[in-house]
Amino acid sequence: MAEVWDPAAFKIRVDEVLGRFVAREADALAAVDADLGPVAGELEAAVAHGKRLRAAFCYWGWRGGGQPDSDALVRAAAAVELVHAAAVVHDDLIDGSPLRHGRPTAHRALRSAVPGHPRPAGAARSLAMLVGDLLMALAGQLFVESGLPAAYLGRARPLWAALARELIAGECLEVLHTGGVPDTAVSLKVIRYKTAKYTVEQPLLIGGALAGAAARLGEGYSAYGLPLGEAFQLRDDLLGLFGDPADTGKAGADDLRGRRPTALLAEAWRLTDAAGRARLRALLDGSGDGDGSEGGDLDEVRELMRRVRAPERVEAMIAARVAEALRVLDELDAPPATVAALTSLAHAASARAS
Repeated sequence: MAEVWDPAAFKIRVDEVLGRFVAREADALAAVDADLGPVAGELEAAVAHGKRLRAAFCYWGWRGGGQPDSDALVRAAAAVELVHAAAVVHDDLIDGSPLRHGRPTAHRALRSAVPGHPRPAGAARSLAMLVGDLLMALAGQLFVESGLPAAYLGRARPLWAALARELIAGECLEVLHTGGVPDTAVSLKVIRYKTAKYTVEQPLLIGGALAGAAARLGEGYSAYGLPLGEAFQLRDDLLGLFGDPADTGKAGADDLRGRRPTALLAEAWRLTDAAGRARLRALLDGSGDGDGSEGGDLDEVRELMRRVRAPERVEAMIAARVAEALRVLDELDAPPATVAALTSLAHAASARAS
């Protein structure tokens, strides 16, 4: 790959790896029994979309460690995208989300596979859970089959385990705090473990470990990756309620309808008065009916948030975190191409419409 960062070309490389690998595994699954065809189809659908940011951070973690471009490393980096695909399937299942990338989520799409089941919705949810489980298992398989030397893979194994542990910790924290009194500190902790670490920090650290990078570089990766990962999820929270569903591909009411502990909701709660909180609570109780449609109260929720300037507060949080990440790059002991790519990726992760 040329030293000038070409995200579109990199995405094609990762898409090709994922497409071939998952198609092979989906065919093997469907070969067990023809009835598994819809499940195999959801396996492939789970990796059909994505910006491949996580793979890109892993790649540049490797390059920052002084290693050259490598097809084997791209395969290892693509494995992180399978972790993300698994997390998305499970997250949609936990949240009951109806749409992802403009199409029915796995637990919705798989209802057609169980028309005669006495509890089709529950059966479809079970099938989706198993799709997510298989994607997580396949992530580990692709990683170890990437073609990198066993010694390189051994250096990254503890980080791979930490990635899964922290992702699950964050998802559990979100479930435990859903429906509670909104609190910004709690929301930021959920963000850090559910999204920030496995989106930016851990892929960078894994790439660096594979490359044999020095501990100091890993410290720089963490100092850059944690605030940027938080900025990424804060942007996602804003887009979830104020973005265009045609761009996001998700139902706009999802976070509010689920009473999930987002920083946006927590900041609105913090900034409004007692009367505003009472009204917000009442509006949340009536926001959406669970089918992806927006209830009539959603516009009032948005207006209340705008009135107390909650979106502006979250925008300021994003800007502060991106600035913090970029300051780290000024001191990062890495090749200029790596610094340039990580600068570009910081803007791509934090300033987006989907």
